[in-house]
Amino acid sequence: MNEAQGVIERLEGDHAWVRLTERAGGCGRCDEPGGCRSTGLAYAFKAPSAVFSIANPIHAEPGESVRLRMREGAPLRAALMGYGLSACLLLIGAAIGSAVADAGSEDLAAAVGGVVGLVMAFAVNRMAFRSRTLRSGFEIEVLRGSVCCGPTRAEQE
Repeated sequence: MNEAQGVIERLEGDHAWVRLTERAGGCGRCDEPGGCRSTGLAYAFKAPSAVFSIANPIHAEPGESVRLRMREGAPLRAALMGYGLSACLLLIGAAIGSAVADAGSEDLAAAVGGVVGLVMAFAVNRMAFRSRTLRSGFEIEVLRGSVCCGPTRAEQE
């Protein structure tokens, strides 16, 4: 399981606004000597939001420290579903458009085919993420306590 540390900032109904207290990404050596600083490239245009809304089934209160847990491999599966499918359908659409085009209009047909592929990827992703079964694989679990201290006695039992 992937875990991160956060603090509840405020509550809105049955959702809590959580601020991440540790910066995620890479091997953790980003700012050390010899580190690749690759996360700097990812944040070149806009730093990721460190505060986000999440369901609060444990009824945590503002100021409380929580652990956020996600299934192993879930971020990779989400990236493949979102970006991988889009890239594949873009290329397939462009290839089909180019293959069926008349002589001299291959570029335009490839561009149109690529756009059609992206629209199809958008539609497939929308339908897929409406599936309760698929969404359950990407849910973030909220637990009391901190990452460094391990599971609580109640969680072990």
